[in-house]
Amino acid sequence: MAQVRPMRADARRNYERLLEVALRAFTEHGENASLDDIAKRAGVGSGTLYRHFPNRQALLEAAFVGRVEAIAARADELAERLAPGEALSQWLYELCAWTIEARGLKALLGSAVTDGSTTAVTVCGTSLMGAAARLVEAARRAGTLRADLEPVELLRLAHGVATAAELADGQGAHLRRYLTLLLEGLRAS
Repeated sequence: MAQVRPMRADARRNYERLLEVALRAFTEHGENASLDDIAKRAGVGSGTLYRHFPNRQALLEAAFVGRVEAIAARADELAERLAPGEALSQWLYELCAWTIEARGLKALLGSAVTDGSTTAVTVCGTSLMGAAARLVEAARRAGTLRADLEPVELLRLAHGVATAAELADGQGAHLRRYLTLLLEGLRAS
C-alpha cells in the first residue's frame, strides 16, 4: 500500500492561497472566473493550480466546501429552535440568499443536484442533500409538507427560485415572495 506523504509547507501555502483567491474570484465573478487570473493573483503558475486542482469543478468545490458545510450545519441549528415548516422555510431563504451573494456557489450547487438521480455527486452536494433530507423529513412528519416531495427536488426548486429572484432585480429582493409561493405549492393537502 502506498503511503500518502504530507504536503510540503510551501505546497500547503500555495494550496491555501489558491483557495482564498479562488473563493473571492468565484464569489465576485461566478464560476467562469479566469483560472489563469486566480493562479496569478495567488502568486503561482497555472501548473501549480492544476497540480492541486485538476479542473475548474474541483477548484470550485474546494473553494466553497466550507461555506456549504456551514449552510448544512445551519439546517440543524434551525431545526433545533423552529417548528419544522419554519425551519425549512428559513433554511431555504438563507440557502438562496447565499447562492445569490456568492455567484459561483449557485453554479456549484446546481451541478451538485443535476446528475439525474437522487444521489449527490460531490462532497458539497452530499452535505447539502443530507441537510435538505433532514428538514424535508421533519416537515413531512409534522404534516406541513407534501409526502411525495424528494429532497433533491426541493434543492432543484430552490436553485430555480434563487435564479428567478436574481433575474428579477440582480439582488434577490423578491426572494422571500418567491419562496413563499413555492412553499405554499408544496404544502401537504
